[in-house]
Amino acid sequence: MSRWCCNGSRRDEGPGKRAHLARFAREEDMGQASGQPARSARCIALVGPYLSGKTTLLEAILARTGAIARQGSTVAGNSVGDASEEARHHGMSVELNAATTEYLGETFTFLDCPGSIEFQADAANVLAACDAAVVVCEPDVKKVPALQLMLKQLEDRGIPHFLFLNKIDKAEARVRDIIPMLQPASGLPLVLRQIPIWENSIVTGFIDLALERAHVYREHAPSEVIDIPDALTEREQEARFSMLEQLADYDDELMEQLLEDVPPPRDKVFDDLALDLREGVICPVLLGSAENGNGIVRLLKALRHEVPFVEAVAERLGVADAASCAFVMKTFHTAHAGKLSLARVLAGKFADGDVVYGGEAEERIAGTFDVLGQEPVKRGPAFPGDTVAFGRLDGVRTGDTLSTEKGALPSIERADMPEPVFGLALVAKEKKDEVKLTTGLAKIVEEDPSISIAHDQDMGQMIFWGQGEMHLRVALERLTSKYGAAASTFQREVPYKETIRKSAQVRGRHKKQSGGHGQFGDVVLDIKPLPRGEGFTFAETITGGVVPKNYIPSVEHGVRDYLHSGPLGFPVVDVAVCLVDGSYHSVDSSDMAFRQAGRLAMSEGLPQCQPVLLEPIMAVDIAVPSEATPRVNSIVSSHRGQILGFDARPGWQGWDVVQAHIPEAEIQNLIVELRSATAGVGTFQARHDHLAELVGKAADQVLSQRRDQAA
Repeated sequence: MSRWCCNGSRRDEGPGKRAHLARFAREEDMGQASGQPARSARCIALVGPYLSGKTTLLEAILARTGAIARQGSTVAGNSVGDASEEARHHGMSVELNAATTEYLGETFTFLDCPGSIEFQADAANVLAACDAAVVVCEPDVKKVPALQLMLKQLEDRGIPHFLFLNKIDKAEARVRDIIPMLQPASGLPLVLRQIPIWENSIVTGFIDLALERAHVYREHAPSEVIDIPDALTEREQEARFSMLEQLADYDDELMEQLLEDVPPPRDKVFDDLALDLREGVICPVLLGSAENGNGIVRLLKALRHEVPFVEAVAERLGVADAASCAFVMKTFHTAHAGKLSLARVLAGKFADGDVVYGGEAEERIAGTFDVLGQEPVKRGPAFPGDTVAFGRLDGVRTGDTLSTEKGALPSIERADMPEPVFGLALVAKEKKDEVKLTTGLAKIVEEDPSISIAHDQDMGQMIFWGQGEMHLRVALERLTSKYGAAASTFQREVPYKETIRKSAQVRGRHKKQSGGHGQFGDVVLDIKPLPRGEGFTFAETITGGVVPKNYIPSVEHGVRDYLHSGPLGFPVVDVAVCLVDGSYHSVDSSDMAFRQAGRLAMSEGLPQCQPVLLEPIMAVDIAVPSEATPRVNSIVSSHRGQILGFDARPGWQGWDVVQAHIPEAEIQNLIVELRSATAGVGTFQARHDHLAELVGKAADQVLSQRRDQAA
């Protein structure tokens, strides 16, 4: 007998191999690990597209498990998640929310990750250390591209995951039609575990295909078991057989039973579901309505019985042999507890007062905490599987691997942050707040590594980079409300340059008499244009000592001084300057005099060389769903861009990458238009490619703005 792995290779198992794996899974479920509590805590990520109901699902889980007295609502502003001022103001998740609860005596930490693509970087490091993810989605074809973004990340990382089809009570299509609609978003087969019970076009319950048991929903209460309605018997048998066929693709024994029309034992079906999930060959689909608390118990039971334990995570991350290991998933700065590092313990024990090592840090833990939304709760030592917050590890950052043992430290690869796509120039509103601004920005970046700060020395700007307009808006709001640093923002200045089209020879003479020693420097310069991208060169052909060699470097310094701002007001590039002649005075000549002479020669000569404005052109790779490619072509054209071509996005079914050249001046709001044209999922990468001449009306506008600034 054989079994297909998720990578397409074939693995020989023998007749008893799968039964052995099932027994192992059951033993694992019973917590047979030596020296561990009966069952280690699990960590579950809640992910999915924007507004799919992740935070509402978290609220329903906490209410059903008794962690909170009643289910709150994001609309009412009384939910555990999205409790920050910014989240409630904008009506959306803008940061990770963590909550630890218990179900049937077992501990679960749920990590509610933002759905908007602008804030999804929060999930990058979180997912690495999770046992599994619940992907929350709506029965809406418009959300398929956003769903694909998350599913592909989980598949690439080999993270077990369920699909929770939320808002099933509002579905307008049949589930048998919804699953094929969502399937293109998943690289794994979507295996339907339940079918809905409809009554007067309303979903009133579901049939569990593995249990062959019907349930009627009770709002904000456990569902009630009923007999399978006669009218749904045929549909249930059809759906169950379809589920079993999908499982049989990975189990030859089950395939034989189906071919021989032998009903498989219920335990075997559950064993197959659990093993296929853990081995990453299927994505089970569950139904429910988080708002009404429907489908929550079935989800919790699936998580309890089918999700692997922390040992599987440690093996996936390559730290299975570590004696002590914890991975920092997120950093928070709180008003009362100070800096908190949310970490998953993968091996060993971590307690208040322990010294931990990680990266370049050697820090002492100042308290271990459970987290419920915005509220850290003091707790005892943390063991493998626990997700806890460590207090005041000032030298530790998100993505660090910690150990209580010094020496050969385990190391888990840090998640790559997405490249920034939107930037604003930033200054403190008041000069007295500059220190506050610097301190606040450092904490903002520490909490969210997808935000970065760049100092443009040429333009004299501090640039605040992020993943979109809303991303930076929220960060600025937090900067003010949380860290008391008000900042003003404005559009980034484009680093225009200028060059020349013609050559010229010009003399520059600096002569000044002010009593005593005077100042005298005299130079003749040849100025010529260079090919684009050559920069600046300086040479000399002095003969006869008309300019002493010790003064020649000063001439070059004077030339370079002028190049910082040419006739048009911008840095000058692609120019060759050669010192060909000059004269000096034995008493009045000096380094300073020749430096001034070089500068004067350039200021007189460059205006004669037909100066021309240059704008930076970016090479841009735009990734979008294929159906949006025509719209992207139009967007590029409207931004004075040039389409170079497009191709299928490697490893992404139904996506294209459009290559284009776009002026940097046109990129400021490009991401806003891309997101609007692609249901929020389009993105791009940009890098400087070359400088190109800018003429006509666009050049006139730039020069006019420069003159206004100078005035």
